[in-house]
Amino acid sequence: MLNRRQFSMAAAGAAALGNFQIARAQGETPILLGQSAPFTGPAAQLGIQFYQGAKLYLDIYNAQPGRDVELRFLDDGYEPDRTAANTRKLIEDDVFALFGYIGTPTSLAALPMAVKDKVPFIAPFTGAMALREPFQKNVFHLRASYNDETALIVRQLTYLGLKKIAVFYQNDAYGKAGLDGVTLALGQQELKPLALGTVERNSVEVAAAVKNIVAAQPDAIVQIGAYKACAAFIRQARKAGYGGTFFNVSFVGTQALADELGKEGAGVVVSQVVPSPYNPANGITREFTEAVRKSGGNTKANFSSMEGYLAAKVLTEGLKRSSGKPTRESLIAGLEAIDKQQFGGFDVSFSSKNHVASKFVELSMITGDGRVRT
Repeated sequence: MLNRRQFSMAAAGAAALGNFQIARAQGETPILLGQSAPFTGPAAQLGIQFYQGAKLYLDIYNAQPGRDVELRFLDDGYEPDRTAANTRKLIEDDVFALFGYIGTPTSLAALPMAVKDKVPFIAPFTGAMALREPFQKNVFHLRASYNDETALIVRQLTYLGLKKIAVFYQNDAYGKAGLDGVTLALGQQELKPLALGTVERNSVEVAAAVKNIVAAQPDAIVQIGAYKACAAFIRQARKAGYGGTFFNVSFVGTQALADELGKEGAGVVVSQVVPSPYNPANGITREFTEAVRKSGGNTKANFSSMEGYLAAKVLTEGLKRSSGKPTRESLIAGLEAIDKQQFGGFDVSFSSKNHVASKFVELSMITGDGRVRT
């Protein structure tokens, strides 16, 4: 007969063995997601923050019995050539799906490989129309498009009577996608961009763009870039005497931009494609911030990590709706079965003909103390 101490030791041993066996069984065939994103370089915070949010949700999901989704990431430094190499490696390693790629030029480098090998390509952190048209059966978008974001920005500016609008944009597929959106929205009001200025990807050489745009004396400047370049432009434009308003699309990375600018960020406006992580009126915000609190500081609450959290949540909902053993085809069918579902106030709808989950866009403003309010 076992005494209490021996019983406790035996129970602990059995529990440990059971947990090991479950972990081993799950570990033999995890659902492996592959992500290529910037984790170093001038756009690093975008990759880091999105990954942290996604990992936060997947840890919660995997804590439930019988679930094992692993997110493997590779650093591409926000350079398309590195993204292409990373994607080849991930596909060769037989990932179940590609998930959470960061950026337009990088996602475009991966897209042909994902389509060719019929690998689900889920929740890229980009609103470019080039990834949405033509429709691809294996590609799913969580966020609204840059056309949606820039349309709201232009409506807001012209509503305020500000019609002399310049565009500072990154000289690649991302920047040109945003410029196209601004031009389209202005054209609908028989307007066009007052002045243009560009910056190269992963560069902060903005002097020429500042000189050209400030000389045109615009009412407002729409920025289509990453946070370091946009911050550099704002600082230099203000030093050159520009006193107008700056508007950015969501890809800039709101908290990263606020951190870069400090007090100089006061009044900068950013469009958002997910609910505010700072507004407890949203159910998803309460869920997310509670998960952040329990993470013990491993994840910070911001718009980019919120998007990663939501993306992982939507992906796993697709898995739940898959029948039988998960396959790429069943994941696609499971995602397409998500119709008009609310995720804590964030509406998601897919179908066999629509793979864009949301049209949600709202404007936020950075305050002088580095906070963001909507």
